Order: sequence, then C-alpha cells, then structure tokens
Amino acid sequence: MCIAVAILPLPLSTRFTRTLRRTLHWLSCWFLSVITTGISDLDVKMATSCTMKHIASVAEFDQQITELPKECLVVIYFHSSWAEPCQKMAEKLKETLEQDKFPNTTPPKITFLTVEAEDLADISERELYDISFVPAIILQRDNEVLDRVPNVAALREAIKRYTGLSGAGGASHQSLPPRQQVTRLPASATSKPTAPGDGLGGSSMTSSSTEEPREETKEELNARLNQLVKAAPVMLFMKGTPSAPQCGFSRKTVAILRENGIKYGFFNILADDEVRQGLKEFSEWPTFPQVYVDGEFVGGLDILKEEFENDPEFLQGYAVKKVAA
Repeated sequence: MCIAVAILPLPLSTRFTRTLRRTLHWLSCWFLSVITTGISDLDVKMATSCTMKHIASVAEFDQQITELPKECLVVIYFHSSWAEPCQKMAEKLKETLEQDKFPNTTPPKITFLTVEAEDLADISERELYDISFVPAIILQRDNEVLDRVPNVAALREAIKRYTGLSGAGGASHQSLPPRQQVTRLPASATSKPTAPGDGLGGSSMTSSSTEEPREETKEELNARLNQLVKAAPVMLFMKGTPSAPQCGFSRKTVAILRENGIKYGFFNILADDEVRQGLKEFSEWPTFPQVYVDGEFVGGLDILKEEFENDPEFLQGYAVKKVAA
C-alpha cells in the first residue's frame, strides 16, 4: 500500500522569517563568542600591573620621559640605597604596587620610575626636581611636576586625583619615619645623617617631621650629632648644598672634594639651627664648613687644603673608582 505524505509548504513569508531568525540567532551567538574572546584577551593584558622601573643612567631616564605620551602620569621615586628610610619606603612602594595593581596599559596611563639620587645627581639636581631630601616621590606629567608626596598613602590619593585610578587595594598605608633633608643627593633616617656623595656632590640631611617639633635635650642633640657625623665615611657640614653653596668657604670645600673625586655626604646647617649651634660645641670648632672622616673631626677648609697639599693620597680610600675607557 502506498502512503502519500503531503507536505504543505508554509507561506513564503513565514518560511523566510524563520530562516532569517535562525540565521540571525547563529550570527548573534558567533558575534558574542568573538566579543567575549576579545574581552578575555583584553582582560589578560589589563591584568598586567605596573612595576617600578629602575633607571640606570641619565640617558635612559631622558629616553623614558621622552617616549611616554604627554598624558601619562610619571611617578618618580628618588632614593639612596644605603639609607634606611629609603629601604622602608621601597618596601612600602612594592607592597602598594602589588596590592593596588595599577594597570600596565598601552599606551601607558601611569608609569613608575626609581632613581638613585646620589648616583644620578644630574637628574635629582635638575631645577625641575630640586631634590633636597630622600626618600622623595614626585608626580610628573608632560615635563611638569604636579605634586610631591611624603608617603605611599599620599601617593595613592594623588594617583587617584590625577588619573582616576584607585587601584585594587584599599588598605591604608603607614607613613614612614620623618624625612631627612638632603641636598641633591640621598639622605638618611629620621634623625640620621646622609650618605656618601659621588665626588660631584654630596648628600645632606636635616630632620623634617610633619609632627609638631619639640625642643631637644642636650643629650638627645648630642646623640643626633653623633649619628650625623657618622652618616657617611666623609661627611661635610656646610652652608647650603653642593649645588647651591651659601658661602665662599663652603663652595671652595665642595670644589676640593670634587676635584679629588671624593664621595661624601653633606648636611645643610642652615636648615637646622640646633645642629648648627650644637656642632660648634660638639666639634670644638666655631666655624663652618666642617669635615668629618669616619666620625672623626678633620677640620675646616684650611686644614682640608693642607691635608691634600701635604698628602696626595689623602682620602683616596673614599674616592670614586674610575673605570678605564
């Protein structure tokens, strides 16, 4: 027996509509899968977070700044590797970047650079930065300094203010001990002195706490002075800074140390009158500049000149080692 099945076609309009719907549904699924894959790839790229880039030379620094887009916020951390406050600040910065995970985008919205203030004094002494203490954090955009912040908590707020980036971490960051005033080069801990210079300049420090200062006792001052004179193997107490001496004797002393390639630390006595007055009694020497070597008082400008004239090897154990070309 033959069975005939009659297929009654749907009206053309109905068949066309269903086919169109199936086609559109397939296309929409395909399109969504492509978009989802693209977003996933983008998320992977965005998941890469910023890290601190160590600057090894002036040329590298200038190249980095030049290649960054004008709208990029540059966070520059000036430090001295030997100074304890800088070590603590570096740890805090590392923790902040790990917690907040500021996105490493292309082109970059924000970048972090770390500069050794002493070794790269040609950067830290630039008028744009004029580093007078370390650790120091500067925020820059399009060759203009926007802000200087004292600690990582202030840095996070500044980043949010200038870029809108708040980071993933919300933990509050504890501020560091009081900063040390330094000239152009690194400085030291809360009441600690400075670090060696590079023969082209030194580092000076005076405590600059944000807390209301209280008067030091004589014992406390002497303890601080004892730390200051040992802050660097060769320590110069001067009026002003190596890049901007405030008296002729200080200028000549800096010139002698530079001419002989001596690494030294320095302290600007004009920034701390207690140190200025206390050191006269501590050294039993009424005038400045004063030079200390390994914590022992050597003398002022005249004695320093005589020492170099009488002994060409004087302080050569503290000289910058020159690499043969």
